Amino acid sequence: MKDYKFLPTTKEEMKEFGWNYLDIIFIYGDSYIDSPYNGVALLGRLLVEQGFKVGIIAQPDWRELDDIKRLGEPRLFWGVSAGCIDSMVANYTALKKWRKRDDFTPGGINNARPDRAVITYTNLIKMAFKNTAPIILGGIEASLRRISHYDFWSNKVRKSILFDSKADAIVYGMGENACLDIARKLRDGEDYKDTRGICYISKEAPEKYLVLPSHKEILEDKLKFIQAFRVFYKNIDPLNAKGLVQQQDNRYLVQNPPAFHLTQKEFDHLHELSYQNDQHPYYEAKGKARALETIRFSLNSQRGCYGECNFCAITVHQGRTIQWRSEASLVDEAKKFRKHDKWRGIISDVGGATANMYGYECDKKLTKGVCKSKNCVFPTKCSLLEPDHSSQIHLLKELREIEGVKKVFVASGLRYDLVLQDKKYGAEYLEELVKHHVSGQLKIAPEHTEDKVLKHLGKPNNGQMMEFCDMFNEFSEKHNKNQFLTYYFIAAHPGCEKEDMASVKQYASEQLKIQPEQVQIFTPTPLTWSSVMYYTEMDQKGEKLFVEKDPRRKQDQKDVLVNKTFFKGKYKPIHHRE
Repeated sequence: MKDYKFLPTTKEEMKEFGWNYLDIIFIYGDSYIDSPYNGVALLGRLLVEQGFKVGIIAQPDWRELDDIKRLGEPRLFWGVSAGCIDSMVANYTALKKWRKRDDFTPGGINNARPDRAVITYTNLIKMAFKNTAPIILGGIEASLRRISHYDFWSNKVRKSILFDSKADAIVYGMGENACLDIARKLRDGEDYKDTRGICYISKEAPEKYLVLPSHKEILEDKLKFIQAFRVFYKNIDPLNAKGLVQQQDNRYLVQNPPAFHLTQKEFDHLHELSYQNDQHPYYEAKGKARALETIRFSLNSQRGCYGECNFCAITVHQGRTIQWRSEASLVDEAKKFRKHDKWRGIISDVGGATANMYGYECDKKLTKGVCKSKNCVFPTKCSLLEPDHSSQIHLLKELREIEGVKKVFVASGLRYDLVLQDKKYGAEYLEELVKHHVSGQLKIAPEHTEDKVLKHLGKPNNGQMMEFCDMFNEFSEKHNKNQFLTYYFIAAHPGCEKEDMASVKQYASEQLKIQPEQVQIFTPTPLTWSSVMYYTEMDQKGEKLFVEKDPRRKQDQKDVLVNKTFFKGKYKPIHHRE
């Protein structure tokens, strides 16, 4: 076989591999960037290594059928994903306005991904090929729509995306083990319905699975909706989760227990595969995908998050348990960067969902699974979790000592509360960042300053933020660094009123001495506690909660914070054109 760099995306490229058919074809909502940050590229490389023939059709034209046909039919299954981001989030702002730019599309113009891409792509396949191979959904759009869920864009509770798309199964969460298992079982003529980490539709409810309130029940009773989500959320850890079943009309959505987390050896191996860290030439000819410049020379050091912010889907998709790569694996990947013709000596980021959760976890969680009755770090840190930044300190030192490496940046956001709670290494870690790893600004995400809103966000109180800020400024002054903290805030989250945003503005002006710029209006994304609160207008206990739903008043909340006209806790109302 000729040494061809990318997985095939045309018939001509299949010939380069000596293939006249494919076992698996991935349909993907982003441009084909061959990087471990790209889920389809990662799965494709892994499946090829295991002996399967895999092709990729990225951003197929959904207005006609020729594009979806260009690789023929797969022998085993179609894998369908909307991309790295839910297509509705990618296409629309929090005020439901169309986004003009898309960093994952060649040329950067948002014109290549349809709304509800997973459903659209599945329908395309079914129109182009009758009685075709099974269609398996994956990626964050399908993963977070796997049970009945609130959909902000249609403002209604929708069934599982399996029912809307009429696909055969969903691989939810991080899908390496489940995809391999499905591929092997289909190859060997076996039933894949017992695979961990998948959802499917059944005419009967499996025995010993936990029964969620039905779709009909949660439509009629918002307390049932909260109850269903609570049971779902408590069953996302592979070590102690039960299978779930939910009646939807006259059939059942079945969610098997989650796939087991990868071992560190398996996680390392995913990054040893032969990625090009480039955009496929077929798509490069249409224009550059800006996202590539962010991820090309970045190191993904871990996955998962135990922060459990209520508005964030990472916990549900990647899990509450941190998995991290070995230092040797990360150093080896960094050394490979030097062979790339675009390498300039800069590692853009070392991190994950949160930069400083690398190298430590709760021993109890690793052996028995997550606690179902409490969180790891909210409202206060659990005594069994001991933050320890020593591994990341050593990793960053090793990376910056690699020959040819000029700078190593940490661009992922930081949990400042974990830095403060690490009494042994926290200060040393922050000083190392200030001295060597900040590219002008270090990102933190307090999201708000008012405790009553922070409670609904699932974020620590702002007293910890000020202590961290003082440490950062002290170290910056000590090392003569003209560096700053970038603060991320959220407006119009459930429980937040415009007076609360005025308090944030006053705090930012008087305490932080900043004019906030990184402010987003809350978007209710599926399968998060915040979206549950937004839809039901109740908190997690079922008690009444103020929720701003008027688009103009949502914008007013944001404008209170970003508007420069502000005096003594008062704000100037913003008048919008119709």
